[in-house]
Amino acid sequence: MENRSPNTEKIIEKLKEIYPEAVCSLEYDGDPWRLLVAARLSAQCTDERVNIVCKPLFRRFPDAKSITEGTVPEIEEIIRPCGLFRTKAKSIYDMSQMLLDKFGGRVPDTMEDLLKLPGVGRKIANLILGDIYGKGGVVADTHCIRICGRLGYYDTSKKDPLFTERTMEKLIPLSEQSDFCHRMVLFGREFCMARNPRCGECPLKDLCLNDNKTN
Repeated sequence: MENRSPNTEKIIEKLKEIYPEAVCSLEYDGDPWRLLVAARLSAQCTDERVNIVCKPLFRRFPDAKSITEGTVPEIEEIIRPCGLFRTKAKSIYDMSQMLLDKFGGRVPDTMEDLLKLPGVGRKIANLILGDIYGKGGVVADTHCIRICGRLGYYDTSKKDPLFTERTMEKLIPLSEQSDFCHRMVLFGREFCMARNPRCGECPLKDLCLNDNKTN
């Protein structure tokens, strides 16, 4: 790849034009705990399926206290369609218990404390920090990693979430990071898909520095 730099400001503004409403794809009714749970369920699962599964889950367990009064097998049965249901059920139960025991039932607002919760990594932590607390944070999911590579921020062979997070947090203003990542998801679904991206119709094609645009 040539030594060129993407025009980040223009990319941000163009994405705003395409997707003026930068909303999280996960439905959580503004509840921090529900976003935490939904984000945990989203691992190797589509947001659409997570939103479907969360409806009966949150009817049965509306908050952290109620889920710790249930059983892990009961959680497993409800979230089974999301895959990895045993691991996810255990971490959702354990994280909820820790929230009650260590944080007074409140979802933490720092990276350090969020990473103490079972099943929570930097991607989920940044989602919480950005969407709930307005502190910014680059959510380096598969869309963000793939698209930022294709745009020319780094070689497309890079698949490391932490590398993407560290690279993009230096370039995206803190106030824009959360919305930028939500727009990446929407853009990745509509134009810059993993397979057969719509490069010819892409509204960012004039800003894209990847010469092999199907990587």
